[in-house]
Amino acid sequence: MRRIHNFVLVVALSAPIWAQDLTPRIGSIEIYGARKIPEKRILDALGVQQGSPLPPSRTAAELRLVGLRGVALSHLEAVCCDDAHRMILYVGVEEREAPHVEFHPAPSHDVELPEDVMALYQDFLDRAKEASRDGAPAEDLTNGYSLMTDFESRADQIRLQNMAEDYFPQIHDVIRNAADEEQRAAAAYILQYSKRTERITKQMVEDLEYALSDDSELVRSAAMRSLKAVAVGGKLHPEQGIQIQPTWYVQLLNSVVWSDRRTASLALVEMTESRSEETIGLMRDRALTSIVEMARWKDLAHALPPFILAGRIAGVSEKEIKDAWIAGDRESVIKKALASEKRPTLPERLLKKVGA
Repeated sequence: MRRIHNFVLVVALSAPIWAQDLTPRIGSIEIYGARKIPEKRILDALGVQQGSPLPPSRTAAELRLVGLRGVALSHLEAVCCDDAHRMILYVGVEEREAPHVEFHPAPSHDVELPEDVMALYQDFLDRAKEASRDGAPAEDLTNGYSLMTDFESRADQIRLQNMAEDYFPQIHDVIRNAADEEQRAAAAYILQYSKRTERITKQMVEDLEYALSDDSELVRSAAMRSLKAVAVGGKLHPEQGIQIQPTWYVQLLNSVVWSDRRTASLALVEMTESRSEETIGLMRDRALTSIVEMARWKDLAHALPPFILAGRIAGVSEKEIKDAWIAGDRESVIKKALASEKRPTLPERLLKKVGA
């Protein structure tokens, strides 16, 4: 279940297999987090360019970047695919004195999920992977948990729901204390199926929010998937009283890990539909620079969620955001978002009014 960076290999059917170049190649390179260090220095340290093969060792490449003066952390992630079916290489750097995301130290307790729960979860992953070969299968989140359209995957999820109710105390223990990140990730995913009583729902949300600061990106990703479903269900069923704090997602917008930024931006698009001034102000104060650099990414699917966030920070209407996107005029919205950084926050405005 460990994260695997998949390399999609596009081959010419007319060429003999011995003549095909199966080397994963880079279609585009996106560097984020570099605010003082020139991008050329980063590319020179990586030794890659558009069209070249992916770095043979991700760890070695990240260590070379950390060796650059001013770089505290680095992260590489190869994502499929651009229009030419080549990889997009996302290169994250965290400069010294830049915003830093603090994660919980890895727990060390020898606790595990019951064997039948873990076996069913692994079976679900295998079935979901098989179902996704022809594209991501649709899923229904309206109940507050995922139910996929693929029949066999859905059947496993329904069984997971029953187990989540039976083994909630063990799942709670694992997500907080298990040394094995795969155990914690499984617990984070299964938690979304917990019974919606007041006590269990409150604990479930607290556990998942806690997992957003896990030191494992695998766990954080599973927790964000679950929280997305929980949030959708909570919006449709307000009697559940579910409240998910945006702070955890906003801090992940500054993460050196691409998948953190990607998933957090998707979640915040949904969380800011009502234009909550508190959440928008939090994004403006703590993550505007990160949102802007993501909104400028070349891949449109990856750039759209942060672009929407930039537009909401700028205070422009949803129609204006849509029209600018369709027209290919991202910069007009981005400039307004950057200009909004100079606006006083709500408390500052109230203070000025009181003091007048």
